[in-house]
Amino acid sequence: MTVPRTICFGFLVLIAVGTLLLLLPFSTASGEWNSPLVALFTATSAVCVTGLIVVDTGSYFSTFGQGVVLMLIQLGGLGYMTATTLLLLLIGRRLCLKDKLAIQQAMDTSELSNVKALLVSIIAMTAIFELTGAFCLLPTFLEDFSPGQSLWLAIFHSISAFNNAGFSLFSDSLVRYAEVAWPMVVISVLIVMGGIGYQVIMEGFMWLRSRLSGRKTHTVFSLHFKIVTSTTLALLALGTLAFFLIEFDNPATLANKSFSSKLLLAGFQSVVMRTAGFNSIDIGSMETSALFVAIALMFVGASPGSTGGGIKTTTVRILVVSTKAALRGKEEVNCYQRQIPLVRVLKALAVVVASVISVVIITTCLSLSDPNLRFIDLLFETVSAFATVGVSTAATGDLSIGGQLFIICTMYIGRVGILLLMSALLGDPSPSAIHFPEEDLLTG
Repeated sequence: MTVPRTICFGFLVLIAVGTLLLLLPFSTASGEWNSPLVALFTATSAVCVTGLIVVDTGSYFSTFGQGVVLMLIQLGGLGYMTATTLLLLLIGRRLCLKDKLAIQQAMDTSELSNVKALLVSIIAMTAIFELTGAFCLLPTFLEDFSPGQSLWLAIFHSISAFNNAGFSLFSDSLVRYAEVAWPMVVISVLIVMGGIGYQVIMEGFMWLRSRLSGRKTHTVFSLHFKIVTSTTLALLALGTLAFFLIEFDNPATLANKSFSSKLLLAGFQSVVMRTAGFNSIDIGSMETSALFVAIALMFVGASPGSTGGGIKTTTVRILVVSTKAALRGKEEVNCYQRQIPLVRVLKALAVVVASVISVVIITTCLSLSDPNLRFIDLLFETVSAFATVGVSTAATGDLSIGGQLFIICTMYIGRVGILLLMSALLGDPSPSAIHFPEEDLLTG
C-alpha cells in the first residue's frame, strides 16, 4: 500500500461506510430502507464535498440521515488522512514516517517536521471558522424557525459552506435568502476561506497578529500566498462582472432585482461557481454564455490544500506565466521575482491535460447514456462533479442510472485528484539511469 493507494482506498472506505449508514430505515424521513443508488450517490457527494444531489436532503433524510451527511462532509473536507491521523493521535499512537508522508501528500504541503502541531492547528482553525459561521447565521434562521431547528440549520450550513460542500437543507438551496445581504456575505466568506487553504490563512493570520501587536516587522509573504490571493481576487472580480453583465436583463434571474441585489447575487454566484454548490438563482435559467463562464470558473476551482476541487488557482497562474515567458522567448518561468521550478510547471501542465481528457471522456459517456439532455447541461454537470463544485442546471435528477454512476466516479476522481489516482493505479515510478539525447522539434 503506497501513500497514494492508502489515500484513495481511505476515501472509498468512507464512501462505503456512509452508504451503509444512509441505507438504514432511520436515515430516511419515511422510515423505509433507502435506495442503494441514492445512498451511494449522496455518500459520494458528501465525502467528496461536491453537493450534487438526486433527492432533497432536507425532506428526504431524517435528522439522523442529515447528521450522517454532515459527518461525511466534515470528514471529506478534512481529508481521509487528516481525520485518520488525528484519530491515531487521540488514541496515543506515534506517527511513523509513512504517516507523515501521507499527510504531506494529502494536504499538498511541504511541512513534515511537526505533523502533530500542524493537525492540531488545522482542526482548531476549522472549528473556529465553522462555529463563528454558525453563530453569525443563527439570527437569520431564528426569524423563521424555532431555536432548536435554527441552531441545526446554522451548524449544517456553516459546516457545508466552509468545507465547500454546498449541501443545503432547503429545497431551493439559498434562493429564499437571495436578497438578504447578511447570510449571503457570511456564506461567501466561509466558502472563500475554506477554498484558499490552510497555509494562506495561517500566513494572513501571522501578518495580522504582528500588525495588531504593534511590532514593526517586515513580513515576506510566500510565493504561494501571493499567487493564491491575487488569483482568487481576480477570479472573483471577473466572475462577478461577467454574471452581472450577462444576466442583467435576464427576467428569470436578475432583471427584476434592484441594482444592489443584482450585484449581491452576481458576486455570490462568482463565489459558489468555483468551489461550493449553493445557489441563490435558478441556474438552469441562466444564459448559455453565463453557463460557459460558470464552467470555466468551476474548472479552475479552489486552491491547493483547501476543501475545494478543480485544477486549482496555482495551476492556472503557473500556466499563464509560463505562456507569458514562452511568448517573450524566455527560458525561465518567473512570478513575483521568484523562479518557478520546472517540476511545478510540468505538474501544472499534467494536471490540466489529464483534467481536460477526463472531462471529455465523462461528457462523451453522459452523452451516450443520456442523449435526451442538452449538451451544455451534460458538460456543466461533468465539470461540476469533477471540480467537486455541486451546482447543477437541474440535470442531476434527470440522469439515468448509468449517468448517475458516471457522475459518482467523476466526483471521486475530482476529490482524490487525477494525478494522485494515476499514481495509485500505476504505482511509484521506478528510478532510471538512462538519459536520452536531446532533439529539437517544431511547436505551435
